[in-house]
Amino acid sequence: MTLLAPYDGTELSRTAVQRATEFASYRDEPVVVLTVIPDDREFAIERDWIDNDESYDPTKVEDRFRAEIADVAPEATFRIERPDEPSAVAATTHDEIIRTIRTVATEIEPSVLFIGSDNAGRISAPPNSVGSPISTDADYDVHIVRTV
Repeated sequence: MTLLAPYDGTELSRTAVQRATEFASYRDEPVVVLTVIPDDREFAIERDWIDNDESYDPTKVEDRFRAEIADVAPEATFRIERPDEPSAVAATTHDEIIRTIRTVATEIEPSVLFIGSDNAGRISAPPNSVGSPISTDADYDVHIVRTV
């Protein structure tokens, strides 16, 4: 089996990757760190990937995250996904990120998914948290990291 840890550059996602790596040593399972980088400048600004006056180059974000993961979890497999533009009228970049995480999870069949989210699993959660929708999936165990 495999351990999956989505990473978006936040401290909580970094801690989730660290916890997945620690857990992997007990379970002798590989870790896959998944980063989903949409081609959406506004999303990149919201996530503090770039400043408001900066141009958005997803490849630069990818390179930065790759270096960060190499520092935190050098043994992990780093996987980048670039979702398509939201396909339905109601779909958002956030929806596409959740869909992409679920697609990768279906493909690699992780034993545990490590999510860094201070909102996952709560009754009321903000619409920008991927943790809440992902934490309801019953195909794998979910480890929610809420503190750094």
